[in-house]
Amino acid sequence: MSIWWSLHLRRDAASVPLARRLLLGTMETAGVDPDVCYDLSVALSEACANAVEHGGDTAHGGCSEAYRVTAYLDGEKCRIEVDDSGPGFTAERPAPAPVRMSADAEHGRGLFLIQELADHVHIGNKPGRAGAVVSFDKILKWRKDAPLMAV
Repeated sequence: MSIWWSLHLRRDAASVPLARRLLLGTMETAGVDPDVCYDLSVALSEACANAVEHGGDTAHGGCSEAYRVTAYLDGEKCRIEVDDSGPGFTAERPAPAPVRMSADAEHGRGLFLIQELADHVHIGNKPGRAGAVVSFDKILKWRKDAPLMAV
């Protein structure tokens, strides 16, 4: 079984729950284990929130009104990619390392949470264009009654 979808979303806080609900609905309908659904939905929310907050370059006239979310459920793995139209990462502005923050911190926890909830995380630039990409994978577990479970 293979499912994929892609969303082109406005860089607006209201887009974050929309992406999360679509991912949750897809995984729940397919029969993915609820704990895995939850972990991936939290990781996706954090990646989308980062794209909304940091994914634009309006100070330099860049196109910053949208970001994209793509999800692939393929066999035993789910891969999610969130890419934006911001300046990306440079030597002067490197990709931040995921760092453990205090539980009550309001900023700076997103990449750490993604790293903890996913099996593999990659943070980098979009090839050939401006913008950052956060992608993460997780091995799927399936409910016993999963209607679309990989065979």
